[in-house]
Amino acid sequence: MKKKSVKKEVIIRNSENRPIFGSRTIGQRASDGLTKAAGSWAFIISFLIFIALWMFVNIRLLIQYNLGNPWDPYPFILLNLVLSCLAAIQAPIILMSQNRQTQRDRIKAESDYKINKKAEKEIQEIKSLLMRRHRK
Repeated sequence: MKKKSVKKEVIIRNSENRPIFGSRTIGQRASDGLTKAAGSWAFIISFLIFIALWMFVNIRLLIQYNLGNPWDPYPFILLNLVLSCLAAIQAPIILMSQNRQTQRDRIKAESDYKINKKAEKEIQEIKSLLMRRHRK
């Protein structure tokens, strides 16, 4: 029975259609996915709805209709803790993903530079051939 690989190929490719660099680990894929999800309008809107519901349930339903004691009364200390923990966990993961993006950009720029140098060399050769033909 074969073991499944935990790494996936990187999509960025150079001019010869080869991957520019290896593969991503599960953690790297997770940080990229979290960054993509947390940086979307869907996440922001859903999170605002969650916060509004939290406040609504704690203020309106539990206090006004006497359905029980609110688990997080008005200053919303528990909600503040939840938001702080989310930010504390999310920030380093997003930074890891940004560092990976920087690495990808640097490698892509190096590949582009090599391609440009090769093209410049070929253009110089063509130019010198044309100059020689023009002189004849």
